[in-house]
Amino acid sequence: MKSEPKLLGKSENALPTSPSREILDRFENCRPGRNYWIHLDAPEFSSLCPVTGQPDSAHVVIRYRPGKWCVETKSLKFYLASWRNTASFNEEVINTILDDLVAVCEPAEMEIKGAFGARGGISLTVEVRHEGETA
Repeated sequence: MKSEPKLLGKSENALPTSPSREILDRFENCRPGRNYWIHLDAPEFSSLCPVTGQPDSAHVVIRYRPGKWCVETKSLKFYLASWRNTASFNEEVINTILDDLVAVCEPAEMEIKGAFGARGGISLTVEVRHEGETA
């Protein structure tokens, strides 16, 4: 995987039409021997319900303990926005985001929480976790 950022420092603003881990960029962790957490907050996430086609909105929180790589945040913004017109169940969305981020940045640990807005009076929260190699 290429480690040079594709989006950072560019004026690119066209959002991808569908999610792909190829959208995500990474950079080398400047403190690979240190045990620290990175916390990323995306309060305006949205995707589509695969049954009704209506939008599902969520507050997505990503926490990870980096290994050799960190995710570049502009590419993460584009990646998360690419879900906007994608029809998928909430559980699949959050699990796929975890799979893609783990594949790209190979974290020591990663947790993702997606708190989806209420539908029919019921809200749904999906929490997934990856425990990788010790940094």
